[in-house]
Amino acid sequence: MKFAFRCIIPALVLVLSLSASGPAHAERVHALALHDTPKYGPDFTHFDYVNPDAPKGGLARFGAIGSYDNFNPFILKGIPASGAGLIYDTLMTKSNDEPFTAYGLLAESAEIAPDNTAITFYLHPEATFSDGEPVTADDVVFTFHALTEKGSPLYKRYYADVKAVTAVDQHTVRFDFVNGQNPELPLIVSELPVLPKHYWEGKDFSAVNLDVPIGSGPYKLSEYKTGSYVAYTLRDDYWGKDLPVNKGRNNFGTVRYDYYRDDTVAIEAFKAGEFDYRQERIAKEWATAYNGPPFDKGFIQLEEIQNSIPGGMQAFIMNTRRDMFKDPRVRYAMDFAFDFEWTNKNLFYGQYVRTESYFSNSELASFGLPSEDELKLLEPFRDQVPPEVFTTEYQAPKTDGSGNNRANLRKALELLAEAGYTLQNGVQTKDGKPLAFELMIRDPAFERIVLPYIRNLERIGVKVTPRLVDDSQYINRITAFDFDMITFPLGQSNSPGNEQRYYFSSEAADTPGTYNFMGVKSEAVDSLIDTIINSKSRGELITACRAMDRVLLWGHYVVPQWHTGYYRLAYWDLLTRPETIPPYGLDLWAWWIDPERAETIRAARGK
Repeated sequence: MKFAFRCIIPALVLVLSLSASGPAHAERVHALALHDTPKYGPDFTHFDYVNPDAPKGGLARFGAIGSYDNFNPFILKGIPASGAGLIYDTLMTKSNDEPFTAYGLLAESAEIAPDNTAITFYLHPEATFSDGEPVTADDVVFTFHALTEKGSPLYKRYYADVKAVTAVDQHTVRFDFVNGQNPELPLIVSELPVLPKHYWEGKDFSAVNLDVPIGSGPYKLSEYKTGSYVAYTLRDDYWGKDLPVNKGRNNFGTVRYDYYRDDTVAIEAFKAGEFDYRQERIAKEWATAYNGPPFDKGFIQLEEIQNSIPGGMQAFIMNTRRDMFKDPRVRYAMDFAFDFEWTNKNLFYGQYVRTESYFSNSELASFGLPSEDELKLLEPFRDQVPPEVFTTEYQAPKTDGSGNNRANLRKALELLAEAGYTLQNGVQTKDGKPLAFELMIRDPAFERIVLPYIRNLERIGVKVTPRLVDDSQYINRITAFDFDMITFPLGQSNSPGNEQRYYFSSEAADTPGTYNFMGVKSEAVDSLIDTIINSKSRGELITACRAMDRVLLWGHYVVPQWHTGYYRLAYWDLLTRPETIPPYGLDLWAWWIDPERAETIRAARGK
């Protein structure tokens, strides 16, 4: 849940000190970098991956699936409208060509206490909300309390180490920390979106609503029809449009999201010219659906663009709160029943790589045996984690792709027998109870993927019922941990930190609304999360992530699925992108509409 938006400030460059003592004295600075020197100095004019002369204007249309019932994207209830983040600015904004560096947006500069126990932000005096009211320190204080007390549980954990927030004066706000041991915390705080206190006074922040919101960002909500579309218009009076971090960005005059029932309908709508851009996530569609006259005539462009974004862990997730998944041997057996190689060959056209890390496609992923530095972190928990953490490199079960995975199914049967199950009349039973569960999915396209997996499980006596539910029911059930198995992507950033508590901590396991869907409760994982958060260098961060990766992998909480290291993009040729694509984010808001090509394309669509 890391926001990204825009800004600049004259001042000195700050690299967050990774020593215990911190810098000798506090300085007001224009940028915060976690482990490296900021790439862009105080006088930079724009990010390297934008076109500073990009034209502004035109209508950019995107597709969305399902529906929405809420314009407040910061709460747990309801389904927020796509694009709602365009309305809001944050204190600072990340660049997409650095692992984790933030440059000022609403804050023109920042000052970190020498011992890293506080950060002070100095707001742009010119910053205003879309109704003309100024953005003040009181708005920042209000936002922090609204998010942590009434917003999604994510915020309470994300900002757990913030002790107090104080408005020093109208344009100065100070965050005090529990201690100075968290080098990432100043950057985490800098990601805070700022909401208008005057707008929310007298309203229930936690309630689902469709009131048109007010924000300080580049766009304002201009038109909507629930279940159909929502549109945002670029503000002529946007206070930050000339800031260097915004130069060459926020180029679309209007951004519109049209809603479709499912991906199949959306693809046909895209090909018919009903919207302009699509990032394809289904391999079969990428291989087979993108053809026809618009492609032959060059009206639609197709691109595969490599990136360095961690793939995280997309997986079949097992809920260990359920009795059938409490035994790790049962969970491991589920892994041997999944034939990735056959799936990739027959369903994905060979486009994917098997995921074998919670930090896939990054240097944070574990490999081989633990290094000496990893062992120092793991050794105190030798009696609490699986022995394989120390002795064996994790590798997902493999097959030859022929569909004949008998060897793996035999291994699954052995594991189930070790867990006390007996195969009777084709059904695995223990204490008179069959091994049966529900696999809940929200996307009809996933049915063709899960059904072969279910057939393999049935071959070893495990009864699985697929359950397709709508978005609202899916969200409500996973929020309440009311499921047996789901398929879900646990995304990761290139600089993991406080959000790991939300994913894997023991506290999160007992807190509905978090992403600890597996129900992980491990002292080792809790300790390693703290080590990740308190890492004093990039090297320490990598070591801690790899160590935690091993513990999670050998805990067999999930059946890993797949990932890619590239974007699959399809877009009508009226859209133009910069020559440079940053390694850590696509930054679609640096694209623009070519007026001449737009006229040609739309004339062709009309015909």
